[in-house]
Amino acid sequence: MSVGKSRWDEVGYIISSRYRVLVLERLIESPATPSRIASDSNSSITHVSRALQQLRERSHVELLVSEDRKKGRVYGITDEGRSVWETVNTKNMV
Repeated sequence: MSVGKSRWDEVGYIISSRYRVLVLERLIESPATPSRIASDSNSSITHVSRALQQLRERSHVELLVSEDRKKGRVYGITDEGRSVWETVNTKNMV
C-alpha cells in the first residue's frame, strides 16, 4: 500500500514533537487520562495536555467522555491516529 502525501504530512507532524509521539505511543495501548499519560511517559501534564489538544485538532485522538467534564477526561486514539502511528512505527521513525 502506497502512503500518500497527506499521510506523510501527518507523519512529519507527529514526529516533530516528542510529546505527540509519547501521547500516541501511550494511547495505542488503551484510552487514558492526561495525568495517566504524563505519569506513564514521565512527562509534564502541561506538555501532554498541549499534545492532546494538537492531536485532537488533527483527528488523531478523541475525547471519550462529555466535553463538559473537566476532571477525569479520557482520551482514545482514532482510526486515523492509529493508521499514522502504524506508519511511524513500522518505518522506525522514532
